[in-house]
Amino acid sequence: MRKHAVLITVLFALVVTLLSVSAVFWEFFLLNKQRYINYIFSKHTTITQILRQHQQNPNSEIMLEANLAVYNLVLEKDINTRKYITKIAKVLKTKDFKSVDASLMMLQEGLYTQKVVTDLTATMLELDKKIYFYIQSPSTSVLILDEELKPYKYYPLAYAYLIIILIIFISFVLILIRLRPLIRLRKKIALYGDGDMNVSFKTNGKDEIALISNELEATRGKINNILESRTLFLRNIMHELKTPIAKGTIATQMLESQKQRDRFSSIFGRLESLITEFALIEEVTSIDDKTEFKEYRLVDIIDGAIDMAMIERSSVTVNIDAKHKIYANFRLYTTAIKNMIDNGIKYSTDAHVKILIINHELCFESKGACIAHPIQYYIEPFTKDNPSKNSFGLGLYLVDSILKAHDQVLAHEYDSGVNRFIFA
Repeated sequence: MRKHAVLITVLFALVVTLLSVSAVFWEFFLLNKQRYINYIFSKHTTITQILRQHQQNPNSEIMLEANLAVYNLVLEKDINTRKYITKIAKVLKTKDFKSVDASLMMLQEGLYTQKVVTDLTATMLELDKKIYFYIQSPSTSVLILDEELKPYKYYPLAYAYLIIILIIFISFVLILIRLRPLIRLRKKIALYGDGDMNVSFKTNGKDEIALISNELEATRGKINNILESRTLFLRNIMHELKTPIAKGTIATQMLESQKQRDRFSSIFGRLESLITEFALIEEVTSIDDKTEFKEYRLVDIIDGAIDMAMIERSSVTVNIDAKHKIYANFRLYTTAIKNMIDNGIKYSTDAHVKILIINHELCFESKGACIAHPIQYYIEPFTKDNPSKNSFGLGLYLVDSILKAHDQVLAHEYDSGVNRFIFA
């Protein structure tokens, strides 16, 4: 979900925009249609006036038709047709109102005005793209076709709606096209983070994404140069140090005093061990791919660690199922376990380490007092509780670095006189 957050946001904005535009057009369509119906319905006034005049001055039906024809109105005379139309036609609007007719009456005393109030119902109908007016009164009813009026046409509004929707779609497609370089850039950054140091961010565009890509390409070049310089520097330093150490070791054997020979041999041995650990740290921290990571049986890695530690088998108890496997770099993971065995034997009260699986996690148990500081203190380089111990304080730092390369962390817990270090 998070990988496509921008795309989901764009699609959400598209859906919201389409729904909003559709809702606005629908309301506008209903309002515009109602206004049109109200406008054409006003013609019923003219029809009722003509009919009222005909009722006040009865004359031939021909004259009525002629008066209606002036306004493009046609009287439907066939009774069956009128019944059919009024039954199935769509009612657009209907209105009840009272029609007032005034006439002069002659009495013996003189003249006076007589008012006659008639209840009328005017209904506007639509059938076969034609507009009819159906006028009803208590005494009669007529159906009149308006040849001039046409039903409401929604085509212009529909065309406008489709054009706007098309414009919105094209705009969002263009946005997605512009976002494609950003998606490719994200994938390249992920590859670079996974250790592909040769991935190229360079692009020929001139927009903001292209500028970011080119800046990342320049930064990648600088980082690669720094890493190469660092690696070359460390390797040269270690190579240059090994030569005088080897010469010093040989020269030590020429000393006459056995005490001096032992002292200098110990010093040069510690220096050689320190260079070896530096070389291993440099390898772990500069690892850029996992091509050497494979699936191994954990007991095989532990056996290799015990052999590397050059200790008695009785000093280590291994309680692990032979079928248990892990995905790891064999040499590095073996070194991490070897350091944990050395650390356990060195600081335990009985010079014994127990290796087992607890809750699917590799654990190293040794008897002794609880460590004086949190585990974060000991995974820093050159830190140790007892300076008299024959170590450089790089063991747990190296273990932590190896575990990070395997997407694991080093944890510690103390329970009933037992220190338990965990590869979590």
